[in-house]
Amino acid sequence: MLAVNYSTIRNSLKDYCDKVTDENETVIVTRKDEKNVVLISLEEYNSLKKAARNVAYLDMIDKSMVQLASGEGTVHELIEVDDD
Repeated sequence: MLAVNYSTIRNSLKDYCDKVTDENETVIVTRKDEKNVVLISLEEYNSLKKAARNVAYLDMIDKSMVQLASGEGTVHELIEVDDD
């Protein structure tokens, strides 16, 4: 992980973008008043978003399991499809 101030990255943006994409580096861009940002590759961003969605989905399943265990579930009739 690299930490670079705004002026430095502005002057060498291509080089830092290459580090992020080619070397899987994370770059923290430091700014005034601690309004920092992080530069990551699109692949890394997509991976983080997918992980967050998975956590939310697993949390939903856990809540459903608790509801079923406490008798809050609903029984539905099976819908059968004719293969005619």
